[in-house]
Amino acid sequence: MSESKPRDGAAHDRARDLGVSVAAISSERTESDENVWTRRLVLFLRVMALVSMLQGLYHWAQVTGFVGTEDEAFEGQSMAWQSATVYFAVIELVSAVGLWLATPWGAVVWLTTVVSMAVIELMFPTIYGGNLLVVGMQAAFLAAYLALAWMAARERPP
Repeated sequence: MSESKPRDGAAHDRARDLGVSVAAISSERTESDENVWTRRLVLFLRVMALVSMLQGLYHWAQVTGFVGTEDEAFEGQSMAWQSATVYFAVIELVSAVGLWLATPWGAVVWLTTVVSMAVIELMFPTIYGGNLLVVGMQAAFLAAYLALAWMAARERPP
């Protein structure tokens, strides 16, 4: 009689474990709203990764001569323009990878590109023309990132 109790308990435990493991892989799980801001932050980072990739590819297209006329050729530009273009061609693609993976270093590299572009447009207008629309867009991206990161951090108390 004492042997049947552990067997019944063991069978019950196995059935419970099977139910838990099936529930863990079930597609009918309901998503909790606990990490809604974190998911929004990751979505924002993925969108920014695509934008960074397109910007990086555009800069590479400038370097290789796929865009622009013969008058706008890479070799005919100033050394400052060439340096900035190569810098953004490399760093934009690196930040795109980091942003897509939602890694901390990706956000840091992306923030570096955002600030670098704003500084070049504001402080060195002879390089890219000093377009204030670009600065405004970079500031909006930065503000959106900071707001989403702050809200996501509030979801996870220390």
